[in-house]
Amino acid sequence: MRILHTSDWHLGRSFHRVGLLDAQAAFLDHLVATAVDRAVDVLLVAGDVYDRAVPPLTAVELFDRALHRLAAAGVPTVMISGNHDSARRLGVGAGLIERAGIHLRTDPAGCATPVLLADAHGEVAFYGLPYLEPALVRDEFKAPKTGHEAVLGAAMARVRTDLAARAPGTRSVVLAHAFVAGGAPSDSERDITVGGVESVPAAVFDGVDYAALGHLHGAQTVTERVRYAGSPLAYSFSEATHRKTMWLVELGPGGELEAERIDCPVPRALARLRGRIDDLLDDPALARHEDAWTEATLTDPVRPAEPMARLTKRFPHTLSLVFDPDRTDDDPHASYARRLHGRTDQQIAEDFVAHVRGGSGPDTRERAVLRGAFDDVRVEATVREVTP
Repeated sequence: MRILHTSDWHLGRSFHRVGLLDAQAAFLDHLVATAVDRAVDVLLVAGDVYDRAVPPLTAVELFDRALHRLAAAGVPTVMISGNHDSARRLGVGAGLIERAGIHLRTDPAGCATPVLLADAHGEVAFYGLPYLEPALVRDEFKAPKTGHEAVLGAAMARVRTDLAARAPGTRSVVLAHAFVAGGAPSDSERDITVGGVESVPAAVFDGVDYAALGHLHGAQTVTERVRYAGSPLAYSFSEATHRKTMWLVELGPGGELEAERIDCPVPRALARLRGRIDDLLDDPALARHEDAWTEATLTDPVRPAEPMARLTKRFPHTLSLVFDPDRTDDDPHASYARRLHGRTDQQIAEDFVAHVRGGSGPDTRERAVLRGAFDDVRVEATVREVTP
């Protein structure tokens, strides 16, 4: 069976205030054309169809047109909701849409009810696991504790129970939206940390032939059978080195697997430049970046005059300007942002406690209180987004 695996469309998102609707439309044109030209048996979308719970109307229209084209082309489609989507909104009309071959899986309770598709070698069961917010689904799965590994493990236990009751030789594919250990993140994914732990082991997907993942924006292979498709477009400058692709997966009669990367259209290249402003403006080696969307980090000891106006004369698509003067970390003038770079909210809060106490950091109980407070705020924000 030939499977086209995509994820993280984030319809409605912009890039540093530059609208991406045309680029997203071009990607969807490419997606439909690829599905038809390569005779794809099923399209998988592993979450984050939209960029936010209440997407703009233009994004909804784009999604609607894509579904109509896929249905008209006879391409069965299985998609799940991600942490950016409102599962309830995305799932509206799922029963009716399913009649057209578009299978929306947004209800955690239905994770063990697969979409069954067949080829010449028998059935393939596609299990859709929408994004599982631990605090909201723990009771549903009777998980022993709140955490991504616990709830995802419980959901996979249901999947394995259903699969074991099916005919021998039934092949299986799972769609999931999670941060799996071994994957490389970028700056554009929303944090899904719970209790200080955000990743789950790849072994949670043992027993299925293929796990089609979403959430991380770089296409990557965690294991031969566990892969991220990544986002079709770059949504942060941290993705400047990404090759944006989809996975074309051939699932053989005995579960054999071959995977090929299909490139996505690139609306404009990205460039991250760093140095003193005069060097950036004069270096002939940077000519290849003059038409790129650019992030410039200036290292001048003193902030130069009119830096953006000067930079855009050579790099007219400069979208981000960062100041990071050449200083050592112990320099008292080092920026606050630089000193906090790479530190989690939990670590920053613990540092603050140590600061106000004259060096005495929080004990185990106090760390747990801080962690619980951060988790409560994040869950409250999630509930607010998904509640109509």
